[in-house]
Amino acid sequence: MKPDFSKLDGLIPAVVQDSRTLKVLMVGFMNEEAYLITKKNGKVTFYSRTRKKLWTKGEESGNFLFVNKIINDCDNDTLLIKVKPTGPVCHTGSDTCFDEKNKPGISFLLKLEKIIKKRKKEMPEGSYTTKLFSKGVNKIAKKLGEEAVELVIEAKDENDELFLNEAADLLYHLQVLLVQRKINLEEVVEVLEKRHK
Repeated sequence: MKPDFSKLDGLIPAVVQDSRTLKVLMVGFMNEEAYLITKKNGKVTFYSRTRKKLWTKGEESGNFLFVNKIINDCDNDTLLIKVKPTGPVCHTGSDTCFDEKNKPGISFLLKLEKIIKKRKKEMPEGSYTTKLFSKGVNKIAKKLGEEAVELVIEAKDENDELFLNEAADLLYHLQVLLVQRKINLEEVVEVLEKRHK
């Protein structure tokens, strides 16, 4: 559906989100011309309410916002624009206009899941993940158990670096086992959410 520009004097809010990290980067306004230019050029263009003109994010800084997807909200009067930024978004030099770091955070686990699935499909030579998959579910489960024991041992010491490394190893091997069993990480999250209710 086409966005409805009739509600706010020809403008609609545009929420810009990094398509990789899912962080909200900034919010701007678009008129219909800015929207059409954005769709045509693939770089986010806004309408400046103070300067009363169009401007493409990055035209001065070089930090463009390349469009991956534009989604209308349910009323067609707000846009969600998923982008790939080429640098800091805020004019202050911050990653976002909300002074947040633009890092994947927890969503990196979903990216890692995709990588593991790709390894299982392609089975590239020399890959540790390929080696695990080639040995089957029993070997993967055994390795996960070993990593769990190593994490428990490190939990008793005061070395945070070693503890974090063992926790990362445990999460990785758990994800390998989930992929081997054809279970998505989101399915595990759904179980946790149901338990929380």
